[in-house]
Amino acid sequence: TSMSASTGEVTVDMMDQSFSGNIAQPNVASNSAPNNGTFGTMLRKRGYGWLLESEDVDDDADGMNEKPILEELDIDLKDIYYKIRCVLLPIPSLGYNRQIVRDNPDFWGPLVVVLLFSVVSLYGQFRVVSWILTMWVFGSLIIFLLARVLGGEVGYSQCLGVIGYSLIPLIITAALLVLIRNVEPFAFIIRTLGIFWASYSAASLIVNDSYKEKKPLLTYPIFLLYVYFFSLYSGV
Repeated sequence: TSMSASTGEVTVDMMDQSFSGNIAQPNVASNSAPNNGTFGTMLRKRGYGWLLESEDVDDDADGMNEKPILEELDIDLKDIYYKIRCVLLPIPSLGYNRQIVRDNPDFWGPLVVVLLFSVVSLYGQFRVVSWILTMWVFGSLIIFLLARVLGGEVGYSQCLGVIGYSLIPLIITAALLVLIRNVEPFAFIIRTLGIFWASYSAASLIVNDSYKEKKPLLTYPIFLLYVYFFSLYSGV
C-alpha cells in the first residue's frame, strides 16, 4: 500500500491485483436560511422569527422534522392576506380567485377578524365581545342551513370563514365613522355602504352557480346578519 502526499492518490497491491483511487475531502455545503417570503422577512425584522424556526431531529425518530409553530397551528399568513384582499375587493375584473375563501376555509383568519371587530366595538362594554362571537358562530350556522335548504353545496366551516372574513368592510367602516362622527348625513351613507359592501362580499362567495337564481333568498338574511353585527358596534 502506498500513498502520494502531493496528489492524495492511494494504491493498494493485493496479490496480483491493484486498486487505486483518490481520497477527496467531502464537499460540505452550508444550509442557507429558509426563504419565508415577505411575511417571513417582516417577522424576522420585528423579532418574531422564532415563529418560523424549526429544529431537525435524528433520523431514528421516524425520519421526520419538526414543523414551524405557524405550520403546526395550520396558520398560513400568505393565504390569510390573499383572502383579505379577495373580501375587500369583490370585483371579478381584478382577477382574484375569490372562491378560495369558500373552497379553502380556515379558522384563525376569520377568528382574528371577528376579534378585531369586537375590539373596535368595545367602547367600554366588554360584554359585546361575547355577543359578536355568538352571532358569528350561530349566524353562520343559520346561513349554512338556509344555503343547504336552497340546494347549495356548502359546508358550515365555509360559511364560518366567509362570514368572518366579510366583517373586514365593517371594520373599515367603523374606522371611518370615527372621523365623521359629527356629520350625520355622511355617517349614515358610510354605514349603509359598509353593510352593503360586507353583504355583497359574503353573498357572492357563498352562493355559487348551482343555485344562483335563488341568490336573493340568501342575500337578504346575510344582509340582516351584518345589520345586526353593525348594531353591536355601539354596544349591546
